[in-house]
Amino acid sequence: MITSSPSHAATALQDHCAIAQSWQLRDLFARDTQRFQQFSLEAAGLFLDYSKNILTQDTVQLLCGLARAYKVEAQRDAMFRGDKINLTEKRAVLHTALRAPRGTKLVIEGRDVNADVHAVLERVYAFAERVRSGAWLGFTGKTITDVVNIGIGGSDLGPEMACHALRSYAQPTLNLHFVANVDGHDLDAALARLNPETTLFVIASKTFTTAETMLNAGTARNWFLKAGSTADLARHFVAVSTNATAVSAFGIDTANMFPFWDWVGGRYSIWSAIGLPLALAIGAEGFAAFLAGAHAMDEHFRNAPLEQNMPVLLAMVGIWNRNYLGSSSISIAPYHQDLSQFADYLQQLEMESNGKRVTRDGTVLNEATCPAVWGNVGTNGQHAYFQLLHQGTDVIPVDFIAALKPNHALPGHQPALLANCFAQSEALMRGKNADEVRAELQAQSLSETDIAALLPHKIFPGNRPSNTILLERLTPASLGALIALYEHKVFVQGAVWNVNSFDQWGVELGKVLAKRIESELSGDAQPQAHDSSTNGLIAKAKAAL
Repeated sequence: MITSSPSHAATALQDHCAIAQSWQLRDLFARDTQRFQQFSLEAAGLFLDYSKNILTQDTVQLLCGLARAYKVEAQRDAMFRGDKINLTEKRAVLHTALRAPRGTKLVIEGRDVNADVHAVLERVYAFAERVRSGAWLGFTGKTITDVVNIGIGGSDLGPEMACHALRSYAQPTLNLHFVANVDGHDLDAALARLNPETTLFVIASKTFTTAETMLNAGTARNWFLKAGSTADLARHFVAVSTNATAVSAFGIDTANMFPFWDWVGGRYSIWSAIGLPLALAIGAEGFAAFLAGAHAMDEHFRNAPLEQNMPVLLAMVGIWNRNYLGSSSISIAPYHQDLSQFADYLQQLEMESNGKRVTRDGTVLNEATCPAVWGNVGTNGQHAYFQLLHQGTDVIPVDFIAALKPNHALPGHQPALLANCFAQSEALMRGKNADEVRAELQAQSLSETDIAALLPHKIFPGNRPSNTILLERLTPASLGALIALYEHKVFVQGAVWNVNSFDQWGVELGKVLAKRIESELSGDAQPQAHDSSTNGLIAKAKAAL
């Protein structure tokens, strides 16, 4: 339950939840033939059906009342205005400014943000066109055939997910590769397929000091120098960074350094120069459409009343399932193979943003915050973890995502795909009760003994909530809108949980300890300041290395 609400909204929801615990989705649909129409809406080219959640109009009103109690609208306006809502880092949060049309007025600390954004975009588009057209040549005069993005976290997950999602719109002569893991197997596998004469590396690190990224970048540089010279590096390495000194020292021409700003958080950075690989893949026109789709969702989020606001409703239904109905995780099930990396992307977006245990003022929270986010594409998931969704002991809400039209021309596949998507949400909602199972088994002429033995195994409890999000087709614009939808969902939930959704101190402790342990593994330093388990593991590793 949300227990720290500044008004009676949380208490009203608690009382309402006590009643809702007895509701059955089957009954809610049977009583209201207009339920689908009442609990669905369209925005920015997306359609959301949230009718298969355990809620009524009263629930929605109470949830929107809770959002108002936490001043979601005022917090939203502060974000768009450029207030420093990232309190622990004293920064504005302006990923929405990255996709605002040219001429949108926003001045922060004397800088015209829109002008700065579009100046970088112009450079990104110009560079992408040179590579895509073949005008950019490698050190032996050959055109670029492969682009390797070296980054980690938001500098990797967003660009890789988007490039994969929009492969149908990509330049066929360019192969995109992504390396993030400090595990050398990742880079080794990529380099084995590449020719240094035709490979371009994009090194994505704001400070140009990110440990994993710079280790991989240095290894890639050494690999390249076996074929080319240091003078040739500038033809095969570019940077997305703000550290011109370090970029230049690496051998990259700072004319090919694409900056972004401290108000761009890593997991919100796909819209910035971090999206350079996507611009290389789909071109300036495609990238502009991607930004426009996100901006359309921004405008909807900014202006629509809460009760008709798609990100707000998606967020508050999530609050209802998490804090009132007790779900501990959410499964993301895209019924589109090209969205196979979308769940991974959302893991960072949601769990790094709202996986917090203290409020903005540092008070330890009493209520649960971000649920675990996980999933895989349909129909693959149906033959793996969907068993748990249907008959497991945990009730896990699902977000189904599907495109009505495919980006291929293969006959028969799309109806089968959509049939599976819609059937799974119906099955989770309806389930199958004992009477239905008994009638089914009797129709198979089974004995009463066999029926009694099989009956409990074939009962599906149902009453398991889900949302369905439909795109007309997976395009740059619809993908932009989809990502922005979830970004704003995260914002709303962070506002209600009263956490700072825009820092990530939880990733720091392991990094600090890793540096010390690395020196102990690589040098003569003896591990002493650790627990016996860590000391023992270090000793075994040193003996093997």
